Amino acid sequence: MTEYVINENGAWCWFQDERALVDPQTQTLVVGSVAAAEGSGGEDRAGNVELTVVDLATREAQVVVLHEAFEVDDHDVPGLWRREDGRWLAAYTKHKTDDLMRWRISAPNDPTDWGEERTFNWAQLTAGRGVTYVNLHEFDGRLYCFSRAVNDDPCALVSDDDGDTWNYAGKIFTRPKLGYVNGYTRYAAGDGRIDLVTTDHHPRDYDNSIYHGYFEHGALRRSDGSVVDEHPFDPEGAAPSQVALTTVLGAGEWIGGVRLTHAWTSDIRTDATGTIAAIVTARGDDDPSGPDEEFARLRPVLDHRFVYARKEADGSWVRHPLAVAGAGLLPHEQDYTGLGVIDPYDLDVVFVSTPLDPRTGRPTEHHEIYRGETTDGGEHWVWDAITQNSTVDNLRPIVAPGDPDRIALLWFRGEMTASQHFSCEIVLHDTPRCGARTAHQRREPVKGPAL
Repeated sequence: MTEYVINENGAWCWFQDERALVDPQTQTLVVGSVAAAEGSGGEDRAGNVELTVVDLATREAQVVVLHEAFEVDDHDVPGLWRREDGRWLAAYTKHKTDDLMRWRISAPNDPTDWGEERTFNWAQLTAGRGVTYVNLHEFDGRLYCFSRAVNDDPCALVSDDDGDTWNYAGKIFTRPKLGYVNGYTRYAAGDGRIDLVTTDHHPRDYDNSIYHGYFEHGALRRSDGSVVDEHPFDPEGAAPSQVALTTVLGAGEWIGGVRLTHAWTSDIRTDATGTIAAIVTARGDDDPSGPDEEFARLRPVLDHRFVYARKEADGSWVRHPLAVAGAGLLPHEQDYTGLGVIDPYDLDVVFVSTPLDPRTGRPTEHHEIYRGETTDGGEHWVWDAITQNSTVDNLRPIVAPGDPDRIALLWFRGEMTASQHFSCEIVLHDTPRCGARTAHQRREPVKGPAL
């Protein structure tokens, strides 16, 4: 059996990375999460920012509390980084309710033993309006922490000592604020560059497009390599709008015979060959020009789609329908889905959470996890079920990077009614990568049911 529970109370959002990492030397998996009062342990664990440390050889799991009674919100999950000296770095924020980025550093090679909490105060930059999310990535020999901060735009801190101290690096891009926030951004670190995909605003407030850009040789660039901003990390400099980047998916485009609107970023990954792939979600049944704008903004959305996008050598993007994602996960967050992710070591493999079986198109009682594989860049997919006949929802999968020889697939399962209210447990499905394609080797890829 490769599937087992490692933490009985936990969940995560999807705009922090890495949320889970494997140390290949010690075969240790570290997973960040937040506990809720509805889960195991009740009020005694409510709001704890936690790390689950798993010995992959013995399957023993230890839950370490980074910050007790912090805030009950899945947006507070830490981003993780393994330093050159063997220490781990964990950084986290609240969900726009204060201006502090907090971080802790572990003892050498021991993610169960953590030093004191330190803070960076964004208040003089945000005017007290709060900061959210942590994404830790290296670029040009410096460590960056990407967060949503000034004007609710994507911004960055920078460290020249592997996370011991931090300074403001500047905005990544900006535009006049509309609705709740600006630009939901996912990041992926590659060889000498950081790629990103982002939105205009929150899909609840705006009919988003999806844009791609990347940092390389000190500049922010479009998909084709042309420069958008020659000095993107300048605390005093002006930032461009994300619309100056390359459009991956335009609002209202037709893909797979469906007009897609209100797109959102789900995942982006790069590989050693320079290939870049992304998964985005979008509404498939929405008319953003309806007669009652307020009703349209708040009504339930019953049909979401996963789209798989891959960058071509000339900087253009090829997009293919991936799977049907179903109705909005939460009644007050009509664009939440079970989400989809890309295997960080095999961009031809994805994992999605959906209440519609991609093999048949038939609905299931709960969200299940499926593995999809393509041999033609995403035009056709072969699907296998990771979970079946579940009694609860299986949500927000992650494939933890760090060890290219294993597939450490994680998700949480249970009941979620809000980002602040859930009763879920964290599950690990751990398999060796060698032979991972065995079930597919003699099968020709075929199109799934009509999307």
